[in-house]
Amino acid sequence: MAGAALLGWLAGCGGGGGSQSAPRDASLPDARLEAAAPDSPSSPPPAIAHVFVVAMENENLGKIYDNAAAPYINGTLIATGARATSFVDELPVGSPSEPHYVWMEAGTNVFADRTFTTDSAPSASNSTASTEHLASQIAGAGLSWTAYEEGIGAATGSCPIAGSGFYAPKHDPFVFFRDVAGDPPAKDTPACAAHFKDLPALTGDLSAGAIADYVFITPNLCHDMHGASGCPDSNWIRAGDSWLHDNLPPILAFAEANGGVVFVLWDEGDSSGHLPFLALGPGVKSGYAGAVTYSHSSVLKTVEEMLGLPVLPTVAPAEDLSDLFVAGRVP
Repeated sequence: MAGAALLGWLAGCGGGGGSQSAPRDASLPDARLEAAAPDSPSSPPPAIAHVFVVAMENENLGKIYDNAAAPYINGTLIATGARATSFVDELPVGSPSEPHYVWMEAGTNVFADRTFTTDSAPSASNSTASTEHLASQIAGAGLSWTAYEEGIGAATGSCPIAGSGFYAPKHDPFVFFRDVAGDPPAKDTPACAAHFKDLPALTGDLSAGAIADYVFITPNLCHDMHGASGCPDSNWIRAGDSWLHDNLPPILAFAEANGGVVFVLWDEGDSSGHLPFLALGPGVKSGYAGAVTYSHSSVLKTVEEMLGLPVLPTVAPAEDLSDLFVAGRVP
């Protein structure tokens, strides 16, 4: 579908949903927005129906905000969205990607049967049986989740536990949980494969309105600002900004038309500063720079609150992201 036609279609989409006590097909229109639509200016804002998380890599706030190599972030996203100026990394400086991504899913990297400290692929020894994590909560509430992992390509239709090309499982938090990836994690785990799609599938899903309640998006190593040997652009920040420019507009259009919110976060930086963080979509304070101290735990807690899920004990002490939103947008 052409860009103009897609935006026109999105503008006509309604929200929707229903009870969280029964499974809902992500391909059906969501009725929660209609049920929560305000009747008067004093009514509460509509409920959040879809949460998108886009995970970028390895940059401090000072290397992103006001950087000429990131014109889309600074010229468009910061102007229309809300940003954090005190987003901290809860893990020790020098911790690799994998424990950060596991933390995004569970609010910790430490479990009774495994402490994640490396970037090793999922395996019998590098996985956890814990069910205290977001995907498990979503399934238990009858909601839906989908991970769009750029570069899984030939692995589409299987559980992407092995790296290939510029796809790295260390940037895919779900595959380290055995209730998702299998016990032990295996590429032929059907329940796992059903939740993963290569990134190009997102375009058609947005057009069809077949979007899950929770969507996690991982660009490949060339597009997430991580960089790797063989990437076409050695300016990793510019490459990531260009990727956001090319991929975020239809996601933001869908969020605007269907009661969604988009969080763009970074996994880690270095000891010299805080991490960038952007909240985008209806209900955010446009152009706002919030000084409240946040972390990946804050994001997880806010997702749980927006989807009506119990707050995990690991993230209960964290501040949620409500300061970045108009009053009442975060439950």
